[in-house]
Amino acid sequence: MLTLEEALQRVLAAVPPPARETVSLSEAAERALAEAISSPVDLPPFDNSAMDGYAVRAEDTAPATVEKPAVLQIAGRIAAGEPPRCRVEPGTCTRLFTGSVLPPGADAVVMQEDTAADPSDAAIVRVTDAVKPWENVRFRGEDIKRGEVILETGAPLGAAQLALLAATGIGNLQVARRPVVGVMATGSELREAGAALAEGQIYESNRVTIATLARQAGAVVKIFPLVADSLAGTRAALEQIFSECDCVVSTGGVSVGEHDYVKDAFAALGGEIGLWRVAIKPGKPFVFGRIRSASLSPGGGTGRGEGADDVSKLFFGLPGNPVSAFVTFLVLVRPALRRWQGAAEISLPSHPGTLAEPLANRGDRRHFVRVEVDDAGRVRPAGVQASHRLASLARATGLVEVPPETVLPSGAAVRVLRWECWP
Repeated sequence: MLTLEEALQRVLAAVPPPARETVSLSEAAERALAEAISSPVDLPPFDNSAMDGYAVRAEDTAPATVEKPAVLQIAGRIAAGEPPRCRVEPGTCTRLFTGSVLPPGADAVVMQEDTAADPSDAAIVRVTDAVKPWENVRFRGEDIKRGEVILETGAPLGAAQLALLAATGIGNLQVARRPVVGVMATGSELREAGAALAEGQIYESNRVTIATLARQAGAVVKIFPLVADSLAGTRAALEQIFSECDCVVSTGGVSVGEHDYVKDAFAALGGEIGLWRVAIKPGKPFVFGRIRSASLSPGGGTGRGEGADDVSKLFFGLPGNPVSAFVTFLVLVRPALRRWQGAAEISLPSHPGTLAEPLANRGDRRHFVRVEVDDAGRVRPAGVQASHRLASLARATGLVEVPPETVLPSGAAVRVLRWECWP
């Protein structure tokens, strides 16, 4: 058996370099940048007011108090989006709003709350509190300087990053193309949700699980029909899926049973198996391999331009037990999909926690334990850890890795691996 590190190293070495494509800013959410971005503008692009109020010379407000306000003549008005049309001279001010350009001659903004109108003259404002030079002013380029690198290659594009790009006027981006992932499940006992079950049959749950995780990892997902246990049927299904997708993630049929046909079917197509079995729990039976699209029957390419008909496609054969499939996807498939898209960070997000009770691993494989984390950061098992038990997986909010033959005591500091940012 390979260690997790050895297996992941082999998987990542086989991932093709990211291909680029141009998308609009509105289509870029959750993608990874394929090139560094420099700002074409200063941000803010000009000195402006941080609030509604009046542009003044700070020295004109120095003696102002509520009892003895400074009286200033209103020389003009600048709405947000308008250019300044007057200069602030001694004894004058200009009415401003949040985002208005700071007019020439002004070196501060008095907030509206520190002023009072003159009931006898609308062209006069009374300032009731002094301001310091440059108070309430947002300076040109104080956030971002023109030419400054604002996002590096591989940066994930979330809401905050898209806001920054939009504010600098960038409308189109070079991002890494998302891999198309085909998801299949094998097993003659499996039935679709809603179908009637005969004795010995079960509802299939892995495809929706893997598809959801793959989409969260940024992939484009296609879900394919269930595949019964036969060599010919499994081979035909794999051939079809490879013809439409960049990689295949299957569940079931990868162990050593008489009805486990996935490895043989993949090899019969010309696939090269790079590893089988990883020293983790749950999830020891895991197959990874590559296949050249030229090895498939004519039309086996994905239609992605010159050379697309002879590219390397990847195969991930996950165990059939639901939790085993879940964990092996997270620790071996997800990093590959993130690397495929050029993401700078491919590891699962994590946070610290403190064990509320001991976690024991008596076996010789590292164990990824399903855990719950409360609001105080206390970590405890989410329930029974058997690889077929979905109830404890549904309750879990993370995984804690426990090394072989190890007991982590109550109170131990641990890292909690997360796959979702909610609930």
